[in-house]
Amino acid sequence: MAELVAIEGLDCFYGEVQVLHGLNLVLNKGEVLCLLGRNGAGKTTTLKAIMGLVPAAAGSIRLEGRELTALAAHEVPKAGVAYVPQGRRLFAEMTVAENIEIGLMARGRGAATREAVLELFPRLRERLRQRSGTLSGGEQQMLAMARALCLEPQVLLLDEPTEGLMPSMIDKIRETVAKLRDLGVSTILVEQRVEAVLAVADRVAFIENGRNRETMTAEALRADPMAVKRYVGVG
Repeated sequence: MAELVAIEGLDCFYGEVQVLHGLNLVLNKGEVLCLLGRNGAGKTTTLKAIMGLVPAAAGSIRLEGRELTALAAHEVPKAGVAYVPQGRRLFAEMTVAENIEIGLMARGRGAATREAVLELFPRLRERLRQRSGTLSGGEQQMLAMARALCLEPQVLLLDEPTEGLMPSMIDKIRETVAKLRDLGVSTILVEQRVEAVLAVADRVAFIENGRNRETMTAEALRADPMAVKRYVGVG
């Protein structure tokens, strides 16, 4: 697979506290890469650093050779990266349609993009006039992903997308990530549920104390389930 995103020697701080320590990570074109690790390991900080929301004190983040650390945070989505943070952060008083329209406006997209997004999430089409704050948790996650996909990104960053969802909704989110891979969208997924990871990921990177300790294929992880216990602390 061709390299799409390359992170090399990345250091990040919150104030005087260093969170990422020389992190190295590669996302290949057409793959789903999952970041696994304990709480506080640096997984979310990695996503925020890619988006320019946490500055890089040292190191490099490149998208197809373009240095992202040189960009302001509002320029990163225009470069082809979309982010769905933990908690979704929708405009609760706005309708589903209005939330989607905000995503379209961010990159000047139109009706064709809107239609393609709704094809991925047909349930949202049924709720276009409904306030997003009244949707179920799974529907809100769908809407957050739909809004991000209005940017037509090359790379999608998902932070704990299945947290607190019913099993049926987890399956739908997982199916959507797999469809996006087929459509050419590469994904970095932060997830705690190992079973959800194995169902959709191509590779898994174990983040520990702000470093990438090991990256392995999902197939290799199935053959060595003790890797999860080594780095995450659960069997």
